[in-house]
Amino acid sequence: MARPRLNHPEPPQALHLARLAQGTPGEWVTLPGGLLRVLALQGKVAGPAVSGWLTCLTGEALLDLPQGEFVRLRAAEGYRVGLDEAWEALPVKAGTVLLLVPGGLEPPPAL
Repeated sequence: MARPRLNHPEPPQALHLARLAQGTPGEWVTLPGGLLRVLALQGKVAGPAVSGWLTCLTGEALLDLPQGEFVRLRAAEGYRVGLDEAWEALPVKAGTVLLLVPGGLEPPPAL
């Protein structure tokens, strides 16, 4: 005897961040329903005036910081940018995608 088929909803689709960013290279894309932003680097881009975590999803980027300082971000590396810290990002490798997660400087809640 055949089992009755249950109607299960389709599972939600994952959002491929790098592919989303590559749809509009050189422009920050804000993810639906949140403050997260992704960017496919296509040359030097000035960072927005927000504080938060900047993470390199793919490729490699060079962050040009004030006073002649810089940070090199490889895939899966992050750097905390400050509201009062002007920065620019340059791609070091083709296909570089950055993720910016805005957030204040308060410490995370204890687990």
